[in-house]
Amino acid sequence: MLTIGISAAALFGFAEIANWRRNNRRDIDKVGFMPWRGIALASAAIAIFATAFALKG
Repeated sequence: MLTIGISAAALFGFAEIANWRRNNRRDIDKVGFMPWRGIALASAAIAIFATAFALKG
C-alpha cells in the first residue's frame, strides 16, 4: 500500500509540473487535452489515503 502512495505522490508531482507548463506556455492556442489539475487532485487523494492505510496496518 505504501508503494501505491509513493507512486501516487510521484504522479502528483508530475501533474503539477505539467499543469505549470500548460499555464506558462508560449503559444496560447496549443491547449492540450489532459486534465492535469484533476489528475493532480485525484493522485493527491490516493496518496494520502494509501499512506494512511499503510501506516495504520
